[in-house]
Amino acid sequence: MPAIGAAIREMRRRRQLSTRDLAVRSGIAHSTISLLERDRMSPSVDTLQAILEAMGSTLTGFFSELGEAAPSSPFYRGGDLPEIGRTTSISYRMVGINHPGRKLLMLRETYQPGADTGEAFSHKAQEAGIVTAGRVEVSVGERTRVLEPGDAYYFDSETPHRFRNPGPEPAELISAITPPTY
Repeated sequence: MPAIGAAIREMRRRRQLSTRDLAVRSGIAHSTISLLERDRMSPSVDTLQAILEAMGSTLTGFFSELGEAAPSSPFYRGGDLPEIGRTTSISYRMVGINHPGRKLLMLRETYQPGADTGEAFSHKAQEAGIVTAGRVEVSVGERTRVLEPGDAYYFDSETPHRFRNPGPEPAELISAITPPTY
């Protein structure tokens, strides 16, 4: 699987931008961009989005190109799943980034104690998931429930929703979203 950093570097080079130019355009520190391009740091979704927007791209376009450039395999080692979240709050490990024609976003999510997706949001998709460890509070519209290991959810993502870990230990879940949003 190609590294996210190498793909960012290649995109920057194709646009004939120096790392300093990209830093100014994106508002992301030059040193951070350098670390990301060398795969010494995983970008948060917000950081990656700022960098991509500064180069005229989107998360969806970036991950589509990244997936198309990689050789396809039906198997993925846990350590090879790319991080598209923040390991300090909410980690999203993506399954099948290089699957050709991917029509499903599959994630291994980890919520640190107190982690929260923030204000309820919506998008055109359907989501489903199963809690595998800890507790996750899921709000969908006006309904809220705390789910424990083995509990699950499935909803239309056009209904505003949010996730939160109300417990003292990390919470984990496996989720799927279709069509993929990343």
